Amino acid sequence: MSIYERELREILAGNKEVIEKITKSCDENDRRKYFSILKKPFITVRAAGSLGIADIVAIRGDLSFIVEIKVRKEKEILFSHEGGRMQRKAEEMKDRCEKSNILPLFAFRLKGKRGDAWRIFTMEINGVEGKTKKIYEKIPKLEKTKDGNYIMRWGKGIKLADFIEMLSSCQ
Repeated sequence: MSIYERELREILAGNKEVIEKITKSCDENDRRKYFSILKKPFITVRAAGSLGIADIVAIRGDLSFIVEIKVRKEKEILFSHEGGRMQRKAEEMKDRCEKSNILPLFAFRLKGKRGDAWRIFTMEINGVEGKTKKIYEKIPKLEKTKDGNYIMRWGKGIKLADFIEMLSSCQ
């Protein structure tokens, strides 16, 4: 497990020590949002190996989602790179999430960024219902190139602090 997978897993699980460390370079407003996860954290499980459809599964009584984590120095990720492996994996994730009514998320961490370095995205899917749908509608969707391949632009995602606040306030 990468340090970044562990970092996100522990944030969502409400690990106070990790949140304190991660938010040292954040402004007070973002720190407050991060700490709001302590009220209602998730059980988080790492999905084993690269054969899974996501890196983390997050579960709590009212909401579940899976997260694919990407870490780069560059602010843009083209899913067509790596021989199209990322594109195929994203399409499989979409298919499985639609069948099971689970929210698919992509977490993009920008290396070397001070403050909130995480951005959250989802993808266009059908069948999302209830509280999950309210959250889904507020999360930026992955874009597609003219060739139909997914592209993730860090600057267009929702800050992890804002995503956490949304999860914490959506009762």
